[in-house]
Amino acid sequence: MTAYDRLKIVRSSDRPQGHDFVEALFTDRFELCGDRRFAEDPAIMAGIGYLGDQVVTYIAIDKGKDLNDRMKKHFGCPLPEGYRKALRLMKQAEKFHRPVVCLVDTLGAYPGAEGEERGQGQAIAENILEMMGLRTPVLSVVIGEGGSGGALALASADRVYMLENAVYSVITPDGCASILWKDASRVQDAAACLHITAQDMVDFGVAEDIFREDFDRFDKMCGEIKTRLLCDLHALCAMSVPRLLEERYNRFRRIGIFEENGSIRQ
Repeated sequence: MTAYDRLKIVRSSDRPQGHDFVEALFTDRFELCGDRRFAEDPAIMAGIGYLGDQVVTYIAIDKGKDLNDRMKKHFGCPLPEGYRKALRLMKQAEKFHRPVVCLVDTLGAYPGAEGEERGQGQAIAENILEMMGLRTPVLSVVIGEGGSGGALALASADRVYMLENAVYSVITPDGCASILWKDASRVQDAAACLHITAQDMVDFGVAEDIFREDFDRFDKMCGEIKTRLLCDLHALCAMSVPRLLEERYNRFRRIGIFEENGSIRQ
C-alpha cells in the first residue's frame, strides 16, 4: 500500500473521529472548555476522565461528525484558543499530577486570518516549549493526520503512537506538491517523497509503535490501545520527574541522527 493510499484512507468520511476515540477510551468524563483569554475552540475537545483505572487529562482534535459540525470545527484545524485551552489543561494536569493523553488528527493549525491575528504561531510554539518541560507523563496517538506544527503542538510527548494508516508530516502532500512543483495534482509524488506513513515514523524514531486498525471491532481495538497506554503510563508515573524530563529530552535529541559512511551525523 502506498503512502497516498494511506492518505486517502485517513481522509475517508466514515473513519472514526476524535470524539469516537474519546468515548471509547475514557470513562466518567468531565469536559472542560475555553482558554480563559478569548474563546472556546470546538476543534479541540478536552477534559478529565478515567483511562482504565488511571485518572488522566485527555485532549483530542475532532474533525466533526457531519458537514455542519465539520465547518464549525474548521475540519479539525484548531485556532490559537484551542491550543491555549490544551496548554491550560496540561498545566492543570501537571499541578495535580495527572498524566496527559493526546489524540491527534489534523491537516494543520487553522490557516485563516483569525488565527494569525490571535497568534497562531506563538500558541503552537508555547505548547511545544511547555510540553517539553511538563512535569507529568504525556502520551500522544496520531489517529488520522498529523499535519505540521498543528500536530506537533499536541505530540511533543514521552511516547508517540500511530494508527497503522495514520500519516505524520511537516506539510500536507497537497501543499508540498503545490509549493515544490506548482502542481497540486502531483500529490501522490509528494506523499511518497515525504515519507509520511506510520512505518516511516517508527523507522525514523518519531513514533514508538503502530496500533492495528480494526474499525469493524472498534471497541476491541480501543481496548487494546487502552491496555498499551495504561502500561506505559504506569511505567512513566513510576519515574522520578528529573528522569522523566531527561528521557523526554533525549527522545527528541535522537530524532534526525543517522549513520553515513561509518560516522554518526545529525
